[in-house]
Amino acid sequence: MKLGLYFDLRDPPPWRRGWGAVYAQALETAEQADARGIGSLWLSEHHFFEDGYLPQPLVFAAALAARTKRARIGTAVLIAPLRSAVEIAEEAAVADVVSGGRLELGLGSGYRVPEFDAFGALPDRRFTDLEDRARGVQELLGGGHVTPRPLQDPLPIWIGGHKNRAGRIAGALGAGLLSLNPEAWTVYCDALEEAGHDRRIARAAGPLTVVLADDPERAWAEIRPHAVYGWRTYDEYAREGREGMNRPPTLPGVFDSIEGGAKPPVSVMTVDEAVAQLRAIDASATVEHVFFWERVAGMPDDIAARHVELIVDQLIPAVAEWGRAESHI
Repeated sequence: MKLGLYFDLRDPPPWRRGWGAVYAQALETAEQADARGIGSLWLSEHHFFEDGYLPQPLVFAAALAARTKRARIGTAVLIAPLRSAVEIAEEAAVADVVSGGRLELGLGSGYRVPEFDAFGALPDRRFTDLEDRARGVQELLGGGHVTPRPLQDPLPIWIGGHKNRAGRIAGALGAGLLSLNPEAWTVYCDALEEAGHDRRIARAAGPLTVVLADDPERAWAEIRPHAVYGWRTYDEYAREGREGMNRPPTLPGVFDSIEGGAKPPVSVMTVDEAVAQLRAIDASATVEHVFFWERVAGMPDDIAARHVELIVDQLIPAVAEWGRAESHI
């Protein structure tokens, strides 16, 4: 299990620093974490967020490639229906070459109506288009039609989504499942076999909305306003264009509970608590990557820096130690 960091590059208005500063800080954090042993660096995608949510993950992946040497670099996810298979395959190949063969290409369906409208795509076809694009990318990369050729053969492809539809698509393609949902994992493994793939190739990856801290209660008091902002605005953008719907298609019920005063879906915990959670995840699936948000919606630099420090200096060694112990059983 490789542990990583997840970047969305949001610059919330209440704590605005300027996008130049946000991007520079993210590159510096990634470079330092890479030097200290982080396993992977992941990037998300959305469009037209006021706070500048990263819109072009493969562009930033190339920037990460130039600043790092060891960590895998992944997209979680690139919204496949918004692009042609040729565009995805070519950009992925370039990113793989400049990274020295470190790209993990995660593709997802998307769901925000304004994003589909802007790109001339159809939301109702998003899962069909996701599967079509992923198959097209596999064929283009595998058939030698794309130049430059990626250094990895095959280039790792993941299908993102926490529901059964994503699991079925990933299994049919023989791709990895970019979800830590046990239900999706079961559907995925069955779909692998149904499509004639060896069940032993099954692999999962996904994010944890967890922040590490020495004193979780104290840290949460500072993180909470950022968590509330982050998830509430995410909900607002998810609902845009879906007037009349009670909830967005992700995390049903979570945002209603936030509005009622409940805790946002962000956990702050110690390293030992994180180890226990990772052990539980590892027991439920063949997990290749788990990645943590580098920060939650512009949270304070000192808390973010300590969070990353605890991951690289304490959590990664702890996971490696349990891995060595289990290998001798």
